[in-house]
Amino acid sequence: MRLDVCESRTCGNAAFREQLDLVLHRIDDTGYGHGDLAAPEALTIGITGVSTYRHAAFPGRDYGTLHHLARSGVSSAGNAGGCHAIEQRFVALVSVAVVLAKVGVEVNRARGGCSQRLSLVGGVSKISAMENATERERAPRGIWRVIAASTAGTMIEWYDFFIFGALATIISTHFYPSGSATASFLKTLATFAVGFAVRPLGALFFGRVGDLVGRKFAFLATLLIMGGSTAAIGILPGYERIGIAAPIILVILRLLQGLALGGEYGGAAVYVAEHVPDSRRGFYTSFIQTTATIGLFVSLIVILITRRVTGETAFAEWGWRVPFLLSIALVVISFYIRMQLGESPLFAKLKAQGGSSRAPIRESFNTWPKWKVVLIILFGVTAGQAVTWYTSQFYALFFLQTALKVPTEQAYGMVAMALLLGTPFFVLFGHLSDRIGRKKIMMAGNLLGALSYFVLYRGIAAAAEPLNPPLIVAIIVLQIAIAAMITGPVAAFLVESFPAKVRYTSMSLPYHFGNGWFGGFLPLIATALVARTGNIYAGLWYPVAIALMTFIVGSITLRETRERRIWDEVEDAAGTDRS
Repeated sequence: MRLDVCESRTCGNAAFREQLDLVLHRIDDTGYGHGDLAAPEALTIGITGVSTYRHAAFPGRDYGTLHHLARSGVSSAGNAGGCHAIEQRFVALVSVAVVLAKVGVEVNRARGGCSQRLSLVGGVSKISAMENATERERAPRGIWRVIAASTAGTMIEWYDFFIFGALATIISTHFYPSGSATASFLKTLATFAVGFAVRPLGALFFGRVGDLVGRKFAFLATLLIMGGSTAAIGILPGYERIGIAAPIILVILRLLQGLALGGEYGGAAVYVAEHVPDSRRGFYTSFIQTTATIGLFVSLIVILITRRVTGETAFAEWGWRVPFLLSIALVVISFYIRMQLGESPLFAKLKAQGGSSRAPIRESFNTWPKWKVVLIILFGVTAGQAVTWYTSQFYALFFLQTALKVPTEQAYGMVAMALLLGTPFFVLFGHLSDRIGRKKIMMAGNLLGALSYFVLYRGIAAAAEPLNPPLIVAIIVLQIAIAAMITGPVAAFLVESFPAKVRYTSMSLPYHFGNGWFGGFLPLIATALVARTGNIYAGLWYPVAIALMTFIVGSITLRETRERRIWDEVEDAAGTDRS
């Protein structure tokens, strides 16, 4: 079977309509055309010779031939022989051969250059129309608005979550009884860690909502819960005023923050991934991976500015509440932006086909093979990703403040500068994973982290006496780059590891177990190790051990996912429905 594209006058209107109907015989409510080209004989479609095309499914709509093809990302260009070649428009004009080869079609030019023959590879008779090629290979219009809305909301949730940790030393004096400063600080870190501990529960709850109702609804709900809880911390009376109720209410608010964050990340990552082409999923989803770093950066900048405006004494008394209250304005803005978005096109199509899950939790975890995938991803990906991220950023801040006694404002300033310089590495490694694969980059990051942390932190200590800010910033940026090797590609990897109908639930659980437990407890465990041993570097044994474990488990058990095409699931379902 072949499809010839020519300008010949023998390609009349009737033949054009007949054959185009075979290719674009179905246009559904998502706006994409899908069709099977299964005729055994050669098909010839004229590019010229007809001015309009009226589809049977939409009798009130006329499509100009070239206009309709251009709407699918296809344009015509005359060649020297007077014939027309079809070209696909994405990034630059390239031969349609490149595009259709990605959906299993091989292109051969006819001698004389007056036509292109599209021969199916291996005799397979299915072509997912021209619009499908576009759907796979080129991001839709408005993708940057989708990414901006998703990343802004997720960044704000990370901001809300991290200002608690950044202000842990001050919070410990307000919400716990006076006594041992170290004991109060450890209690505050434990309260901070509680928010991480419940993240897997949030992943299950909101993951189920996202797979049942929709991605958009779930991450709108998480945004409001996170913002409300953060603002409530800003007005919560301290221990001196309400006694034991203060730390109890504080823990409850941290639990709500943890539940919200457990549902937020999976929704944002899946939402973006289901909007973008398969071939650039690592690049586009890497912007979601920058949100935690940007959220920490914004929290540090807000705290620094507030300190400067209020002064140290006033900040310690009441000024620390301002960053929490600021969350109200940020959440309102983000909520408005997200309300303008529609549902994920892939999920909308899946739901329209009746392919969404009715019991996402049961379908995600009801068999051992499914649990095996979750455990492999937990111990072979997300555990190491979590500890490398927290070691490079959050623990670096704690180390400067508590172990090296660097003044708070200088510590915040150096870490904030390192975060700003290091953030582009997440996008770089996400993009690189589209080229060479996710697994090898993530495993290399784990190994580099395990081998370098003691050297890097000794370097920070050496640069602190006398204080050398540029060198400390450079060392932290290097740590962030190592963490970005794992964190940059991880969203794409997780999305590709689970089916669409349970993707939100399935991917959120191992991610938040890894980040909530292995990562969230890192400051507490590392600080406790230092306090017990008296060695300021003892806390590094924890991230080194976890990163090394992840490298070993992941190298042995993980499969590369870069070539997986998540749109196949809904397209195959559509094909089954038509057969």
